[in-house]
Amino acid sequence: MTAGKRIRDGRQTSLCVVRHGFFVSCSPSLYSGRGKFIAVAPNTPARIFLHMPKHTIVLIPGDGIGPECSAAARRVLDSAGLDAQWIEVPAGATALEQGHDNVLPAVTIDAIKQHRIALKGPVTTPVGKGFKSVNVQLRQKLGLYAAVRPVRSMQGIKTRYEGVDLVIVRENTEGLYSGIENEITPGVVTSLKVATEAACTRIARYAFKYAVQRKRKKVTVFHKANIMKLTDGMFIACAQKVREEHFPHVDYDELIIDAGCMKIVQDPTKFDVLLMENLYGDLVSDLCAGLVGGLGVTPGANIGDEYAVFEAVHGSAPDLAGQNKANPLAMIISGVMMLNHIGETAIAAKIKSAYNQVISEGKTVTRDLGGSAGTKEFAQAVIDRF
Repeated sequence: MTAGKRIRDGRQTSLCVVRHGFFVSCSPSLYSGRGKFIAVAPNTPARIFLHMPKHTIVLIPGDGIGPECSAAARRVLDSAGLDAQWIEVPAGATALEQGHDNVLPAVTIDAIKQHRIALKGPVTTPVGKGFKSVNVQLRQKLGLYAAVRPVRSMQGIKTRYEGVDLVIVRENTEGLYSGIENEITPGVVTSLKVATEAACTRIARYAFKYAVQRKRKKVTVFHKANIMKLTDGMFIACAQKVREEHFPHVDYDELIIDAGCMKIVQDPTKFDVLLMENLYGDLVSDLCAGLVGGLGVTPGANIGDEYAVFEAVHGSAPDLAGQNKANPLAMIISGVMMLNHIGETAIAAKIKSAYNQVISEGKTVTRDLGGSAGTKEFAQAVIDRF
């Protein structure tokens, strides 16, 4: 996209052409910046002179407690030094209230396609009114085939387990969640489980690549191939092939999912990266979140080859909306995942260290974590640790 930017001071005005954030040309060739005449060479980053933000991020505040949690997360990220322009767009019940005819309006999809990165709060999809889930639509329309859910024990949050540090990688586009159901005859319905070699291979490759990039040692596939020999059989066959051809140095294991769930509850520290199809991943992600304190302390991401949406996976809790009681931690951690994804690793580490301190101290935490702090106060406590 090419846009004209008019640069001016008290003495001279120049019309500059900017394409993809870089100057292409200026007329006249010299323009005044900060009181001085400066030659603008082609391919000069425009933000040097125009103070253009380094990143443009789509923000979907969401419904219920979503706007409060989103505002808190944004405040933390900005205070930590993130140079970003935020583009707010609606989804869920808020979109309908604003007059859109879908819980995921075209303006929201278009914004994500343009800027490629989004941070999303919890949304509400009206039940029984014919609207497809916002998350399902996002995954399908943007090709977000990998759901990534890190689960980590945090000092200061007491649970039955310590030292949990695992990641669930879930195939996001197929399986029973394809939504293909039919009524064969009155009282008899079927639901089709879809699996393709392309999608199974793609998610396996993502999981192994993720393990290598994050210096993790083992990938374990959960499956039910003893019963669903074709669909789950294909899933594990693709995982085996990807590992043999590209990642032989990564440890690999397979577990029937019912046995796998039992082993997770017995000792979750024995697991590293868990790879599974759609339905299994949905269930196991929430199970594992329960091991470390619940959905309020675990982040999530939906990632594709072109776009990525980072989100708090807990509900919108409309009964708490507007009361400054919600815990924004999951939204903040999801923001940290986003920062790592866009290469802002130093800022991500800074925020992670800060919220770890706040949680460990236990003095300024929200009610669900045993404290009395509000949403804004928790965010400020994180900022104060920078």
